[in-house]
Parts: sequence; structure tokens; C-alpha cells
Amino acid sequence: MENYMVYLRGKREDNDKTQQEIAEILGISQTMYARYERCANELPIRHLIALCKYYNESSDIVLGLSTPQKR
Repeated sequence: MENYMVYLRGKREDNDKTQQEIAEILGISQTMYARYERCANELPIRHLIALCKYYNESSDIVLGLSTPQKR
């Protein structure tokens, strides 16, 4: 189930955001966000929802349950 964090890391990098910037959006430390990206800790659902809203992305796509639609 680590694939969702690979996806979210890619989204962060594609948007030229640092771990610190995303951590601030979530109200957590950069260290904790780094632990999520390394899959050392599971990302809480409330943070998944916040990141989906931030990136304007469906949780189904983030979690690998469906594929993005071509635009």
C-alpha cells in the first residue's frame, strides 16, 4: 500500500513544493511528513483528504483504485 505515497510525493514534486510546505498545510512537522513519504508511518485519512483537496485529485486515483482521465 506504499504506492499512494509514491503518487503523493510525485504530486508534491510536480507542484514544486517542499516537504515543509506540505507539512504546514497539514499542520504537522516536516519530519512527520517525511516519515509518511518513507512509509515509516501511515498517512491518516484526514491528511489524505486534505491532500486530495489541495491537489484537486480524487482519492480513488491517489490510492490506485482508478486511473486518471485524459483531459
